[in-house]
This record gives sequence, structure tokens and C-alpha cells, in this order.
Amino acid sequence: MRNLLVTGAHGQLGRHLVTRATAAGLPVRGVGSAEVDITDPAAVAAAVEPGSVVINAAAYTAVDAAETDEERAAAVNGTGPGVLAAVCADKGAHLVHVSTDYVFAGDATEPYRVDAPTGPRTAYGRTKLAGEQAVLAALPSAHVVRTAWVYTGDGNDFVATMRRLERERDTLRVVDDQRGCPTYARDLADALLELAGRAAGVPGGILHATNTGEATWFDLARAVFAEIGADPERVHPCSSDEFVRPAPRPAYSVLDGGAWAQAGLTPLRPWREALHAALAADGAATDAGPDLGTRRTTCGKRGP
Repeated sequence: MRNLLVTGAHGQLGRHLVTRATAAGLPVRGVGSAEVDITDPAAVAAAVEPGSVVINAAAYTAVDAAETDEERAAAVNGTGPGVLAAVCADKGAHLVHVSTDYVFAGDATEPYRVDAPTGPRTAYGRTKLAGEQAVLAALPSAHVVRTAWVYTGDGNDFVATMRRLERERDTLRVVDDQRGCPTYARDLADALLELAGRAAGVPGGILHATNTGEATWFDLARAVFAEIGADPERVHPCSSDEFVRPAPRPAYSVLDGGAWAQAGLTPLRPWREALHAALAADGAATDAGPDLGTRRTTCGKRGP
């Protein structure tokens, strides 16, 4: 990569992309919406250099708020990616666009393949699907990478929230009827950087990238407690009916990573190993920078 541009660089994934690219010695520039409005063609054209690689981590991710603010969500999640793709096509740049499990209906009983029928049930999902379609219409060689349940372990994500609530409450009730793929943002960042570095050898289209294996939110919460030395028995299961939200959450959103592996890309490690690394006091032993394609492994066994 001659130059790498990361949009959405101030979000949980974007921050890791910039940090990991820098650790790997890549020429990277990270921008947020204040620096580059991805819905503005002129601003995007000024930011994208000819022959560069763009990773779009910018998104409207307030799933519940999108139900009443779909116009804004559509601009960021739908229009913006299309603008990026059109500018990249004009400048001979490559685009890696990050999407979501919410493009599916969430009623499957086996992992969603990349070619599975979509059917979003939320405004967020509809706008993200529109973004996928806009990207591939403008730039068929682009890569759309769907992921799910992304966390860093700090801030306000689920893992960080479980850490906080463990200190504040004697017991917790966590939903046990929603199943997905917990994905550590740093692992996802490394995976996207590997793809960006090898983009010329990977046919354009849709890929899925998550840590391997699957879990419910209840499973993940208990795993967090175990990792920080708390008693997992303090976490009790409940149903989604006890936590009604404006936007319905998918009951099943496990993504099949077969296309990622078939493309010769490194499968992400099992989610339980990734969680251990995320919560380890020393930050785990992978701070030297991401592996950009020299390592090959096999998928871990699927399961929580």
C-alpha cells in the first residue's frame, strides 16, 4: 500500500485501524467526520489520493436512534459509502467498506454465507444494506466486509459495560436468546489491513470477518466475568422480551467466514481467545503490529 486512508478513524474500529497500521509501518491517515464528510463528493475527492487504499469505518451506529432518524442514518451509511466508491473508481483507488450482520433478517438456524438472502428488519440494517449496494454498483472491485458484535473492552461497548456492571451490581440479567460472533476490534482491524494489503489478489465483492465461534450475550457476559476474576454465576439468563428496544435485535446473526478463508486470508482467532487478549492486564503479546499476510492458520472449532 502506497497510502492508506481510514475514514471513521475516531470510532472503536477506526482507532484500532490507525494504531495497527502505524505499528506495521504503513503510511496511514485517519480522518473523522469533522475532517472529511463522506457524503460530500468534493471533500472526499480532496482526501483520496490516486492509487491509494481507503478503509471505510465511518458509520451511523446508533441502532435504536436510527428508527426515528433514518434520513441521517441513510446519508452516512448509504450515500456516503457510494460517494467514497465513486471517487475511488475515478482515482484508481481501492475501497474496503465495513458492513454489518444487521443486513440479514436474523432468523436463520445456521451461519449466514456471503450469498445468503438479505432482509434487514431495522432502519440501521436497511441503510447499511443500501451502502453495500452503492459501493459495489460504483466499484465492483471493492471489498464489502460484514462483521458483528464488535467490542474493544473500553468505552461504552458491551464488554466494557459488563466490566462496569460487575463492580456496581451483585447480579446481572443478560439475554440468552440472541446468538452471534463476538469480535475484538483489534483483531478485525488486523484482518482488514491484511485484506487491504492483498486486495489486488482477492476478487471484489462481499466477505465476512468475525472472530470464530459463536455465543449469546449471556455467554459473553459470563466469559467477561470469568476473565476479570469475578464469579460467572452472578450472571443470569433472560429473554429478549425483558429488554424491549425500539429496533429489534437479530435472534441469530452468526456469519460464515468460509469466503474469507477461501480467499487465502487469515481466519480470525476464536472469540474466547480474543476476549482473553482484550482483557489481559498487559494488553496481550501482539502489540508489535498486525500480520499482513505471511501467516496462515485454520479456523478454530465453532462454538461458544
